[in-house]
Amino acid sequence: MHRVAVLALADVVAFDLSTPAQVFGNEPERYAFTACGVRAGRVPTTTGFALDVPRGLDALADADTILVPGLRPVQWPPPADALDALRAAHARGARVASICTGAFVLAHAGLLDGRRATTHWSYAAQLTERYPAITVDPGVLYVDEGDVLTSAGVAAGIDLCLHLVRRDHGAEVANAVARRIVVAPHRDGGQAQFVEAPVPVAEEHGLEPTRAWATQRLREPLTVAAMARHAACSERTFARRFRAETGTTPLQWLLGQRVLHARRLLEATDLPVEHVADAAGFGTAASLRAHFRRATATTPLAYRRTFRGSPP
Repeated sequence: MHRVAVLALADVVAFDLSTPAQVFGNEPERYAFTACGVRAGRVPTTTGFALDVPRGLDALADADTILVPGLRPVQWPPPADALDALRAAHARGARVASICTGAFVLAHAGLLDGRRATTHWSYAAQLTERYPAITVDPGVLYVDEGDVLTSAGVAAGIDLCLHLVRRDHGAEVANAVARRIVVAPHRDGGQAQFVEAPVPVAEEHGLEPTRAWATQRLREPLTVAAMARHAACSERTFARRFRAETGTTPLQWLLGQRVLHARRLLEATDLPVEHVADAAGFGTAASLRAHFRRATATTPLAYRRTFRGSPP
């Protein structure tokens, strides 16, 4: 049983805490979830009410994954005993992650030094200024550094938690969790935090039908021109609208979808890598390996071995 603990410090953002509670707390066959504070008891939030957490910092001593939600004001130093507990947990091998301004807690603990990290875009400059040893990327939804992960604000915490489930149990389980909490099953971590028009106005239909059409044809040699024709607009207009709706370019999105499809095939089938490459639209195994390594920092075969070796 994978033990997940969420560390709620004073003035915690309640939404950030409820996200891992929804994702991990309702999967009792896979995760044992608990919320904790510096000590058991009442923790004030930023939204006008308090939370009662059942455990203190002892919960971090045996947790496999620790999440730190956002808190305010971020300029306050976190309690020293909480920082010590985080360092000790990470040193013994626990996976540590933050949501939104929870990155400042990990930064105080020194767990982000020499690493790439993110936080809510409006706090990115402050994180960069206060902790110059961190490479802050303000333009992404989450950053996976293996044993330390960080996410942007609010809803990006959902993407981070689903990413953790996907790492632990594969795409199908993560998709099932996403359906349960009624969110999109996958937004790539490299997607922009801020999109110009995430919800099309009523008189527009948006480009979602074209994206759905493309995901059914990943095996084909899709081009931006073909996608623009399906959307009945010029390539230039299509590219502009696509970025406005998704925060990324059509080709970057298409590559992400192909890598995601390849991951599903590697997890759920015994197809040779050459066949996976063909089915995902990469054409050759060499092309798949290059794009797969760029997206996941591992090879297709190593990914399959790691996934097959994880708990069912």
